[in-house]
Amino acid sequence: MNTNIKKFGTAPVFFTAISTILGAILFLRFGYAIGNVGLFGALLIVLLGHAVTIPTAMSIAEIATNQKVEGGGEYFIISRSFGLVMGSSIGITLYMSQAISVAFYIIAFAEAFNGLFEILQGLDVHPILAWVFSKKQLISIPALATLMVVVLTKGADLGVKVLYIVVATLAFSLIALFVGQTDYSATHDLEFFNGTNEVGFFTVFAIIFPAFTGMTAGVGLSGDLKNPGKSIPIGTLSGTLLGMVIYVLICFKLASSASPAELSDTTSLVMTKVAWQGWWLIPLGLAAATISSALGSIMVAPRTLQAIGRDQLIPMLSFNNWISKGKGKSDEPYNATILTIIIAFVFVMMGGVDLVAKIISMFFMVTYGTLNLISFLQHFSADPSYRPTFKSRWLISLFGAIGSYGLMFFMDPVYAFIAIFMMVMIYMVVSRYNPDKQNLSLIFQGVIFQVSRSLHVFLQKANKEQSKSWRPSVVCVSESTFERLAAFELLKWISYRYGFGTYIHKVPGYLSRSNNELAIQAKNRLIKMAEDAESNIYVDSLISPSFTSAIAQVIQLPGMSGTDNNLLLLEYSKSNPKLLEDIIDNFALITAVNFDVAILATNERGFGLFRQIHIWITDRDYNNAVLNILLAYVILGHPDWKKGMIKIYAVFPETTMENDQKRLFDLIDDGKLPISKNNIQVLSRAETTSVKSIINTKSKDADLTIIGFNTPSLKHKGVDLMAGYDEIGNTLFVHAGDQKEIK
Repeated sequence: MNTNIKKFGTAPVFFTAISTILGAILFLRFGYAIGNVGLFGALLIVLLGHAVTIPTAMSIAEIATNQKVEGGGEYFIISRSFGLVMGSSIGITLYMSQAISVAFYIIAFAEAFNGLFEILQGLDVHPILAWVFSKKQLISIPALATLMVVVLTKGADLGVKVLYIVVATLAFSLIALFVGQTDYSATHDLEFFNGTNEVGFFTVFAIIFPAFTGMTAGVGLSGDLKNPGKSIPIGTLSGTLLGMVIYVLICFKLASSASPAELSDTTSLVMTKVAWQGWWLIPLGLAAATISSALGSIMVAPRTLQAIGRDQLIPMLSFNNWISKGKGKSDEPYNATILTIIIAFVFVMMGGVDLVAKIISMFFMVTYGTLNLISFLQHFSADPSYRPTFKSRWLISLFGAIGSYGLMFFMDPVYAFIAIFMMVMIYMVVSRYNPDKQNLSLIFQGVIFQVSRSLHVFLQKANKEQSKSWRPSVVCVSESTFERLAAFELLKWISYRYGFGTYIHKVPGYLSRSNNELAIQAKNRLIKMAEDAESNIYVDSLISPSFTSAIAQVIQLPGMSGTDNNLLLLEYSKSNPKLLEDIIDNFALITAVNFDVAILATNERGFGLFRQIHIWITDRDYNNAVLNILLAYVILGHPDWKKGMIKIYAVFPETTMENDQKRLFDLIDDGKLPISKNNIQVLSRAETTSVKSIINTKSKDADLTIIGFNTPSLKHKGVDLMAGYDEIGNTLFVHAGDQKEIK
């Protein structure tokens, strides 16, 4: 790294900010504002405008003292806070605003030569020459060309020196304004409410607001500063506050020096009549204000584009490389400057940017709002690494963000929507071509963490309704995650809309460095699986020496969203039922905490075509009926099962058929079963007929079969209880800890 590169101090930040703030609007439209809405209205506009700009300046100062702000200034801050892709949608539009602003200021610069144009138009010359003399491009094009030569040949170093000169000229013209006297001031008292009111207050505010922007211009020099963390806060805040003071003083000066009619007249510069030697000093000040603003923009815009190019965000690799190239020891953005000048020339040739000016303001407002939002979110996220030496207040930042975004629609809702639409389109294009850069920024992670923590604590402390209304909060543990995906799929369906799912991959063994590495690898694979499957499953890994210890750990895990886990999902393969023995051996441990249990038996057929879910109810498992049906409906809510249907079979002994059927239908009538009687097929069986044989016959084409079981039967039959279902597909054996209810 070359340590001999010349870097700037605080002064360029201050002068770039103040010269951009005290720009064309000050000379061309400020008198117009005072004449229309009166002194009080103008002061209110100044205060309202700075209610946005001061919080923005404070937010920038705060952010800049917490992190190193590199080349690109505002773009760097936004992209490193919100992520590259989201940052690019604002950064590209910000660059276009900065580039077009160069043209805007150059066109306004030509307004300082109205006296010259009046002389030229009075000459008796050839019609073609007369047409040339009538065009403001006669001044604006040579001015832009001169500016181009200065910036391209000498870079920011000479640009800063020129900036000092024009700021000094601007200061001299303002002094001349304040020391000037008029006959009106000698014969009239100062009035606060004497505006013509020909134009509404808010319309005038929209016209004048760009006068208060520009305080962030100096941030674009961040990559060229010795100490950005010091220079940006001091330069930005001092420039913003000084600009506000000057505007307030000018309001009083103009209101006391000319009549509302004179002030409202936009055909002439009223300041020329007020200032000492105003006939030449005010046009000179206008020229200085506009050329300094143009210079500030042409120094900042290329650096924004250069930073975007170095992040490789534009969907053209060669273009990214071209605009990112720097020149000389100071890494001047030579190519980016050329492109910026070309854009400026196009708009200068158009002769005016009235239609573009509004959308430029919109992009700046989005930028200001975003900077304030970053500051607010940093406060809210409570990231320990966020330790700025200059501290704003979260309420100030929030006010600035709301004010910025709100004023966009207040100033012009049509252009506000256009600006937002353009940024959305840029975001979609950039995100499509940069999928590797679509990450959730740390600031959002911090905010989500705080919100999630607060909600969890709130829900845990809340007085929950004492009811049996049920929502699945399922935790699954498996050692065969990457061999059999059926349990993962089932959990994906359950957690899609109605429930919560936590999937735990068991790593066998004791806690050690090597096993911990295996657990981390497994967790990363699970995260990728969950992402690819577009699931809402929370995944993790667990190191445990035995299946029993794993079960004991898993059933003690905290649930999601303040809801305790209530169902344990386990799985085994029908072709290798050895794991089923471990499940049955630990069944008493699971039911000791009143968990519902679902045991998924898988085979090679899997879940088939996702068309049919069969639910079986017998006289021995009424307690399971509601849970079975609820699980089926929850599963059917996933798009994978959009063409699926539920069939319910109730099997009762012939001898008790009538009583069992009445008992079942009473459950439906009482609302404990969310099902119509028409959806239930009641079957009778002889004492010699096996329920398993009926299930194997009726459900051989089912994609998922749900069967309830009870504890006494499991104790009596053990593994055999779930054996003998080889002719059907995946089977879910369900045991309800208690009766469920639908509210």
